[in-house]
Amino acid sequence: MCTLSKLAIAVVLIVIAPAAFAQGTGTSTIAVEQPWARATPAGARTGAAYMTLDNKTSSADRLIGASSDVADKLQIHEMKDVNGVMQMRELANGLPVPAGGSVTLKPGSYHVMLIGLKKPLTQGETFPLTLTFEKAGNISVTVPIQAIGAMQDNKGGDMGNMKMK
Repeated sequence: MCTLSKLAIAVVLIVIAPAAFAQGTGTSTIAVEQPWARATPAGARTGAAYMTLDNKTSSADRLIGASSDVADKLQIHEMKDVNGVMQMRELANGLPVPAGGSVTLKPGSYHVMLIGLKKPLTQGETFPLTLTFEKAGNISVTVPIQAIGAMQDNKGGDMGNMKMK
C-alpha cells in the first residue's frame, strides 16, 4: 500500500509539476491590461491587437513574440512618422518593457500584427492570444473585438497618446 501511494505521488508530480511550472513563468511579472482588436472587413488578410503591458518587476523585459490561432503569423510592429510619412515595420528585436513601467500598444504606434487572418475579426467576439516575453515567458489573454473604426480601448479610454513610464 505504501509503495502504491509513493507511485501515485510520483505520477502526479511527473504529470502536474511541469504544467504548473510552465504556467507560473510570467503570470505575475507582466500584467496585460485592456487587450482589444478592431473588427476587420470580409476578405481582410491582416488585423492588429492592442493592449498595455505593465512590468511589475525591477528588471526590464522584452515582448519577443506572439501567437494565436486566428492568423497564420503574428509580429510585433511599430508605426511612426518619418519625415511626414507614416511607416510600419516589424521590431526584429522585440518591444522593450521597462522595469517598473508600462508600454501601450495602440493604433498608430506599437501593435501585434495579425498576418494571414483565417477569418474576419467580428465585433463582439473574442480570440485567444499568447504573448511571449524574454524573461516572463508566455502569457495568454483573451482579446475582445471592437468596431472596425475603434480608436479607444475596451474601457473607453483614448488610445491616441503613446507613453512609456
